[in-house]
Amino acid sequence: MNSEIIGLTDWLKTPPGGYLMRWERAHFDQAVSDIFGYHALQLGLPELDALQANRMPHKWLALESAPPQLATDATAQANVSSPRAALLTYSAALPFPESSLDLVVLPHTLELSSDPHATLREVERVLVPEGRVVISGLNPTSLWGLRQRRGHLYQRLGYDDLFLPKTGEFIGYWRLRDWLRLLNFEVESGRFGCYRPALTSQQWLDRFEWMDAAGERWWPIFGAVYFLVAVKRVRGMRLLEPAWKSHKTAATAPTAVANKEPVSRSGPQT
Repeated sequence: MNSEIIGLTDWLKTPPGGYLMRWERAHFDQAVSDIFGYHALQLGLPELDALQANRMPHKWLALESAPPQLATDATAQANVSSPRAALLTYSAALPFPESSLDLVVLPHTLELSSDPHATLREVERVLVPEGRVVISGLNPTSLWGLRQRRGHLYQRLGYDDLFLPKTGEFIGYWRLRDWLRLLNFEVESGRFGCYRPALTSQQWLDRFEWMDAAGERWWPIFGAVYFLVAVKRVRGMRLLEPAWKSHKTAATAPTAVANKEPVSRSGPQT
């Protein structure tokens, strides 16, 4: 891999980056198209419009900035590179009230975040009960992950042989599920994809197209990327039914009628 390719934006323009983006775009479209509500947020990766298939009336793109105490004008200008309208924010302090968003999508956001734990806690804060978060990330237990680890080993020997961007850190699929469970999220669905080897040539990637179908069948957890949808659960919460469903006609109850003739206490008369 060219040593000049150090960021995700540049890497996504390479053949393996385009291959990854096509897979993720299809799965984000499929996942968010049936999620309903009013407010949705995409945090990070402006190169991918992960909300384009969603029909909520209010959608935002938020780009990562430095923490408020460290932010500078130069940092802000460097981060805004999207043709779409975006707000510049810090992922661990989102400018939204508590329980105000119905959907948050995180395309590679956690692995590029300086504090993924804080980012995930902030997502939990701004989501409404039963709100959803959709996450994609690179899988360290894959051919691409093995190739990247080999590149880090060569880097120590003075060679620049990284396959994936230098920025970011892998977060394993099962590790992420544990984080979500601790924050009272329930994983609705999860899957892996992109099973072709870590190759930089489009011609060679096309030759291994058959591995996508084979990987899903024979080694599904070793895809280069994982994708999951989780729901925010709130303990003790009971969803209310619409008023027209909960309203019931009062049942007719027997009415007590007073006896007009008092009963004698002395017993029956002869």
